Amino acid sequence: MSKHDEWRIRASAMARKSDNPIRQLVEGLKLEPHPGKPMIALSIGDPTIFGNLKPPSEVLDALIESVSSQRYNGYAPSAGHEEARAAVANYSSHSDLQIKPKDVILCSGCSSALDICVAVIADPGKNILIPSPGFPLYKTLIEGLGIEARYYKLQEKFDWEIDLKDLERNIDESTAAIIVNNPSNPCGSVYSKEHLISILEIAKKYHLPIIADEIYEHLVFEGEKFIPMASLSDEVPILSCSGLTKRFLIPGWRMGWVIIHDKNEIFDKQIRGGLQKLTQRTIGSSTLIQGALPHILSKTPEKFYTDTISVIQRNAQLVYKNLSQIEGLKPIMPRGAMYMMVRIDLDKFPSFNNGLDFVTKLVSEESCFCLPGEVSIDYINTNLFIKVRNIYSNYFPLTFSNYLFYSHTAIYY
Repeated sequence: MSKHDEWRIRASAMARKSDNPIRQLVEGLKLEPHPGKPMIALSIGDPTIFGNLKPPSEVLDALIESVSSQRYNGYAPSAGHEEARAAVANYSSHSDLQIKPKDVILCSGCSSALDICVAVIADPGKNILIPSPGFPLYKTLIEGLGIEARYYKLQEKFDWEIDLKDLERNIDESTAAIIVNNPSNPCGSVYSKEHLISILEIAKKYHLPIIADEIYEHLVFEGEKFIPMASLSDEVPILSCSGLTKRFLIPGWRMGWVIIHDKNEIFDKQIRGGLQKLTQRTIGSSTLIQGALPHILSKTPEKFYTDTISVIQRNAQLVYKNLSQIEGLKPIMPRGAMYMMVRIDLDKFPSFNNGLDFVTKLVSEESCFCLPGEVSIDYINTNLFIKVRNIYSNYFPLTFSNYLFYSHTAIYY
């Protein structure tokens, strides 16, 4: 039996592959704001950061009651307390979509929900299709498990709808699932019924399940309508992910969920059992928040929801109006969520090389921190310098390396 003759401790392959470009940029890049100008942080979709958007008293009271009851200090079943799961099932059901508590799995935030969906659906060597531009965490979760994150294009000129031909081109025998993000982070798109049906037809044709990231399901602007993907599916099995984070303005409370939609029982027992086993790795989500869930989901007044959306929409309109007046910048008005894509015409800014360079200078000169578009597409991250694989150069007038993510929740009135 051989013995180690020296220290040889190395990070695992999973740890080495788990790159989160947003967090690395925000937490690792040493940016110095302009002296005398307070930092305006528009880099992460945290609606609480400036204090202008707060949860309602009903949500806070629900948590206080949960803590005071002393009933939620212990472990819960790893998928969540029955009454909490029932509350989510009731909250998420409507005339076209009836959900049972057994189909709900509570998680530590929507990111945890996405994590177990990816882990249960694909083995190393498989691939999962993800949108570009899209939420960089998809790549982090997928590639950390030795699965390929394969990009399909979103089309700016069609309100960021999926390029269905490109989606289909990327499918092969190793494709395990498609991630669909609606409403979109960072594009702010809200898909029509017809477009969602077209996506489902492709998934049905190739017998692929869908992971539906619907965390922004209720943050859609006036005149827009969110349609749960599962409400349109007669055959395609769907794992939908959502949570309290955005609508209730409490991202730090870390409460999300997976809902299993499988009318024809295409998911075999291994999928349901696998999801259950994966929750057992961390023994479930916060029991204190679980105790508060029934009251949060049933007692929050409708006025709170409408007021929040009104503020975010006005902010978006204000940002769009003002950025549109700046030569060389082209903001794209969102339909929902809390982000805005802004194209930079680098010909108008010859001193900048790319989006990252633009953002760095924006911080040092104006103390305003946005995210460069490089983090939303296929990237190679080396010592926090993001090099772009120019996969869109033949399609878009400018590549997504010339975009900013712009979180517009922070504007005051």
